[in-house]
Amino acid sequence: MPTDVIEAHVRRLPAFDPEAWAPRPVPRAELERALLTGLVAGWASHPLDNVRGNAQLLLDHDADKEFGLAGLQDGRSLDSILDLVEAAAGAPIEREARSGPVEIRPEPIVDASIAAGERLRRAAADGQRIVLATGHPVGLAFLYHELAAWLEANGADVRTPADGVRWRDPSVDHDWEVAYWDHVAMMSDTREPRHTHRPYAMHRILDADRPDLVFADHGFAGAAVEAGVETVAIADVNDPALLVARDQGRLEHVLVFDDHVDPNDYWPVFLALVTPDLR
Repeated sequence: MPTDVIEAHVRRLPAFDPEAWAPRPVPRAELERALLTGLVAGWASHPLDNVRGNAQLLLDHDADKEFGLAGLQDGRSLDSILDLVEAAAGAPIEREARSGPVEIRPEPIVDASIAAGERLRRAAADGQRIVLATGHPVGLAFLYHELAAWLEANGADVRTPADGVRWRDPSVDHDWEVAYWDHVAMMSDTREPRHTHRPYAMHRILDADRPDLVFADHGFAGAAVEAGVETVAIADVNDPALLVARDQGRLEHVLVFDDHVDPNDYWPVFLALVTPDLR
């Protein structure tokens, strides 16, 4: 990955707060309060009209909302998808409303992180091959960065397959590239990593290597699930594709929270993932 791409990415990130991210025992109640303070939980940045609209686009086979997953519609209705969202977020969604806020409660975030953390710790203990990848190269950067470092330090084989692989998309005036920042995959336009829902970068990664486990979001997660690779995923309330896939039994762990707040404010998710016996 060219140095200028790394530098362009790092310039977009705020100063990192190492004390907040240091693994340590923290009471569950404190993690839940911090999730609310940092807006990872609470009123989501995506309002109800956006949540409903994206769910309907998924039903309409919009590729941007499918994340590379086939067969998500499966006779489903808008209400059935909203059922999945509200169950994962831990808060009701008013079916008669068409606008207004959507709530994400902190308790399900901690619950899901604890459950996913058991799988990640087992992967580390067994030296399993893991790929981490994000379509949110700014907002989720520190969460992925710190998790990749923790996994490697604890025995996991954190891999970087297809690093630097490029492909041409005739609809744009540049190449796309698989790019890694400290063992975390992103899709770059060869100048800087980009926010993306598309599965194309993960397709290249899986062509190069088939890991035991993927930790990812958006199309990176969707493509891994579609390929039958065990996946731990992150999803926002306006991205229901991975929740539908979980309901279909295609993956077990989906962490639902606001994925577009200050990168430093995801430290409670990290601690819930890596701390055994959280109380």
